[in-house]
Amino acid sequence: MTLDLRNYLTVTGGYWAFTLTDGALRMLVVLYFHQLGYSPFQVAMLFLFYEFFGIVTNLVGGWLAARLGLNVTMHLGMVLQIAALGMLLPTAWLSVPYVMAAQALSGIAKDLNKMSAKASVKTLVPKDADAKLFKWVAILTGSKNALKGVGFFLGAALLQVAGFQNALLILAGGLFVVTLLTLLLLPDELGKAKSKPKFTQVFSNNAAINWLSAARFFLFGARDVWFVVAVPVFMHAVLGWSFMQVGGFMAVWVIGYGVVQASAPALLGLKQHAPGAGAAQFWALVLLLIPAGIALVLGQGWDAGSVLVAGLLIFGVVFAINSALHSYLILAYADHDKVALKVGFYYMANAGGRLAGTVLSGWSYQQYGLEGCLWLSAGFVLAALLLSLRLPEKHESFVT
Repeated sequence: MTLDLRNYLTVTGGYWAFTLTDGALRMLVVLYFHQLGYSPFQVAMLFLFYEFFGIVTNLVGGWLAARLGLNVTMHLGMVLQIAALGMLLPTAWLSVPYVMAAQALSGIAKDLNKMSAKASVKTLVPKDADAKLFKWVAILTGSKNALKGVGFFLGAALLQVAGFQNALLILAGGLFVVTLLTLLLLPDELGKAKSKPKFTQVFSNNAAINWLSAARFFLFGARDVWFVVAVPVFMHAVLGWSFMQVGGFMAVWVIGYGVVQASAPALLGLKQHAPGAGAAQFWALVLLLIPAGIALVLGQGWDAGSVLVAGLLIFGVVFAINSALHSYLILAYADHDKVALKVGFYYMANAGGRLAGTVLSGWSYQQYGLEGCLWLSAGFVLAALLLSLRLPEKHESFVT
């Protein structure tokens, strides 16, 4: 096994462990506070700081990683996640502002870890190996999302079997062990820039990255505007599903989404070649049709449970392909020495889209129901498609 492959597997393993806790904590918070009687909008508000500080973290985290190394920022994220889990243990303190603060810490942790793991892949792949880069980032991102789905199920199962506090202890203990292992295995210099970048360099002057980041904002807003709050609350409150059924379905959906994402190079017939901007534009157009189609069918009075399940499965496949293409393009547009800065800027936009989607998911569901969330999702996808039209087909000449 080569050193680069060993480091890649270590980064991936650490990312997997973190993702399990992130998915489990998300489901724990949604279901536990819904059980306590919180409205959909109040549940959404619990994640406001989680997403907001993700924006700040990606902006600052890329700069810190370039100066200190991706190893440092990756493990800082793990430590902060353990602290966030610990903050929720005293249930007597669980007011809305307090939970929002704990979620803020978790949001910082998640985006430090994600930015570090994805940027690390670029540093471990030779400069002229675009097909290999697409394959490795697809596997990392897809497997992470599959594990996030397992985390959803894990969180629901732990809540039902062990209770809220014991679930938090189990998650924190497991992540602590993994943190120690990856800290010992990864090199200190991973992802550290040759020169110390100024903070002003976090803002991208690369047109391709700016357009892609704007498209990413709307792409992930389109997912979260109905998936984060509206879907689990609708399943439980309207369809009458149990917590285990909701968590189980969400888990299967995200696992399948991750499998498709990891398989994107093979599904697109690009094992030996890398995709371009045209692929991102085509698949955004396909995605646009899905939430609009689901909303139209629901409006005709079809069985809501069957339509929602089938629609989510189709949406998951197409969204996974879109996400895999975007995750590759950001690394392709960034050069090796500035990859942490560019990835940080890009995922700042990603976090902004999640923030907008999360808040709008609770608000639009409460005001307009699931159909309203779906039409809003379609509008977000349309914006992502229009922005993607500005992406250059030949990315090499746009690298700065």
